[in-house]
Amino acid sequence: MPINALGQSPPDNMTITDTVSAPLVAVVGATGIQGGSVIKALEESDKAYRIRGFTRDASKPTAQALASRGVEVVSVSLVVGNKDEVYKAFEGANMIFHMNAERETAEAKQLFDAAKASGAERIVWSGLVSFDKISGGKFPHVYHFEGKAAATEYGRQIGAPFVDVQAGFYAVNMIESPMAHTKLEDGSLALEWPVPPTTRMPIIDAAYDYGLYVRHVFELPVFPSGSEVRTAGEMIAAGDIAGQLGELTGKKVVFKQITTEDYGASLRAFGLPPHIVEDLVECWVVFAEYGFYGTKEISSHEGLARKPRTWKEFVKSLDQ
Repeated sequence: MPINALGQSPPDNMTITDTVSAPLVAVVGATGIQGGSVIKALEESDKAYRIRGFTRDASKPTAQALASRGVEVVSVSLVVGNKDEVYKAFEGANMIFHMNAERETAEAKQLFDAAKASGAERIVWSGLVSFDKISGGKFPHVYHFEGKAAATEYGRQIGAPFVDVQAGFYAVNMIESPMAHTKLEDGSLALEWPVPPTTRMPIIDAAYDYGLYVRHVFELPVFPSGSEVRTAGEMIAAGDIAGQLGELTGKKVVFKQITTEDYGASLRAFGLPPHIVEDLVECWVVFAEYGFYGTKEISSHEGLARKPRTWKEFVKSLDQ
């Protein structure tokens, strides 16, 4: 049985088809976490879809796995200088999911132009909030949020029919990122972040659950253009992330609040450039003061095909 881009077997009720009467969904980043999750969620639907997946390299194994499942895999570079090919890739799409690297605002704007020009009636974009705007200019340096927020604003200005489905705090980063935790001398793990342990984070198993929200928006009777969706399996305090990780793994895991200076020094030790350090330090300060989604709560799980995983459920799934 073929394995998909997420390292999982495709669902038994996969509904990818080449029947022309089925809506064509164009998915940017098809072999990535978010795009792959969108394809997975559409496969699990009882509705049939044609799916066109974009990737830089159609010959890599993850792209070939998508093709074996019926996805039309299109190799396209989304850089600004490749405008004609980007526009061509969206032609004929009824629905579009698009996203981009946080700091590539010009590319994101081109994607909005191409998506609107395609005539697609339902577009989902993966954006983020502007902490510069929320804070009244106090926190202008969270560049990876600001780039996406600027693209969102551009999409609104040109009148593209889209919903902004924002991805929460990736659960997998707590496990795989070497910057997320520190191994102490006694062998225990410490989550050393420059926020109080009560700081609440919108945890999401993005590969498994992000696509649920996109599918829900695509399949609504009336497309809620202009709205935003804030995804998360749950809101969980930073201290509880550490506590539950220790509880479920049997390891000693502690949460330790450190200064922004110490956190910045730890990032520099990984060789990160100054502007990235500034960005990541300031984003934690903002999370503590305003929250990941600013002052807004996460969106309801009502209407989703299934309930997204909590942090505990995500950690348990790692042993499966």
